[in-house]
Amino acid sequence: MAYETFAFVYDEVMDTALYQRWLDFSMRHLGDRKKILELACGTGALAVKFAKQGFDVTALDLSEEMLMIASQRAQEEETSIQLVAGDMLDLTDVGTYQAVTCFSDSLCYMPNEMDVQQVFDGVYGILEEEGTFIFDVHSTYQIDEVFPDYNYHYQTDEFAFLWESYQGEHPHSIEHFLTFFVQEEDGKFVREDELHQERTYSLDAYQLMLENAGFAKIDVFADFIDSAPNEKSRRWFFVCHK
Repeated sequence: MAYETFAFVYDEVMDTALYQRWLDFSMRHLGDRKKILELACGTGALAVKFAKQGFDVTALDLSEEMLMIASQRAQEEETSIQLVAGDMLDLTDVGTYQAVTCFSDSLCYMPNEMDVQQVFDGVYGILEEEGTFIFDVHSTYQIDEVFPDYNYHYQTDEFAFLWESYQGEHPHSIEHFLTFFVQEEDGKFVREDELHQERTYSLDAYQLMLENAGFAKIDVFADFIDSAPNEKSRRWFFVCHK
């Protein structure tokens, strides 16, 4: 897809209320840390919200097309964010920060534990002393019990979206088959298919990887609130202190 079409799809299907919830959670745990790096920033919706709250924001994404959209969003919202095209697996040249965030289960797109560990190691290396790393991932309950055989259909006059999920080949993994029908200027609909593969791990596994990276204090919460996870929590939040 051209990035304009992809942006339409991305923003159309995203629950925009979640951005405010990620912001609220972050602000409860960041304290006076204002210089932040947002990993996997997508179209920049959360980065702009951070900037409007007085944060010095650098936003990184693998997709240059997404960053173009984020830049346009920042201009329209009259905010200033620094945009970086990069891979969270290699953070050697992105500077240092008081805080790093990674939301929308972006870490679940890492294919294996080795890559997750590499991200944790890289984040630890770019955090200033007493810096904070906040991220979320799908819980094992969400991956194993909620997602399999999940179906979601959404449509407007110009757009249709089909989402079907199936259990993946690895433990605690899921495959999302996404089909988009987007109307072009001539009125014809174009079909685009995508496969999204996600994977999560146990709380103990995440804890061990974070400790291996060097984090001294790790707090774990669930579902956007400051409560400990339970057996049916769907999204785990980690607040990690250097």
